[in-house]
Amino acid sequence: MESSSSSSSAWALSVIALLAALAFFSKLFSFKRDQLKFPPGPKPWSIIGNINLVGSHPPQSLHNLAKKYGPIMQLKFGSFPVVVASSAEMAKEFLKTHDHVLASRPKSAAGKYLSYNHHNITWAPYGPYWRQGRKIYASELFNSKRLDSYQYIRVEEMRAFLSRLCTLSGKPIMLKGHLFHLSLNIISRIVFGKKYASESKYETPIITVKEFQEMLDELFFLNGMFNIGDWLPWLDFLDSQGYV
Repeated sequence: MESSSSSSSAWALSVIALLAALAFFSKLFSFKRDQLKFPPGPKPWSIIGNINLVGSHPPQSLHNLAKKYGPIMQLKFGSFPVVVASSAEMAKEFLKTHDHVLASRPKSAAGKYLSYNHHNITWAPYGPYWRQGRKIYASELFNSKRLDSYQYIRVEEMRAFLSRLCTLSGKPIMLKGHLFHLSLNIISRIVFGKKYASESKYETPIITVKEFQEMLDELFFLNGMFNIGDWLPWLDFLDSQGYV
């Protein structure tokens, strides 16, 4: 009986010691967490976080929240904390001062399906692959000699653009469409070596200008859309918005 009683007492003391240790470490970690200076922001809901505060136009929603919580704020989108910078000063901190820390972008459906599983410079994580891609961009696309070598293309397309406007003299002109065609022709000639889309009766286009513009509009939309599955991974398989 004495042996049984002593073992019970030892077990009880062990449990009490364990609970005391847990309470101590809980207080310790709580104290350390309280010392961290998180940006201000709205209180998140369970599971969805602050997704309920993001409407059909996320930039407008974030702008309105920034008016209340300041130029730097913390939100929670589903399972992930997100820090939002909404001023030129804060953008400089993110994009210049601490750019090497914040250069990677989170993996998303857009990067997976639109850039060969995050294999372009827009969606690739920061690392050797991304740095090599940046070097190629800097040396092959955006250096002054390369840009000067394509000057004749810009001149030819600008003349064609002005010629098209002259033929419409005296009529109402919507410049947006004509400027889009100008940019499209310049870029496609530089990148592909020919006009990717054309409305000329003397050329056989790969695709019509209207079709190509619709493709670009969809591409830009899908790259910037708010996909629920990116923030709530356990709902990803549903593709509830139909974006995937």
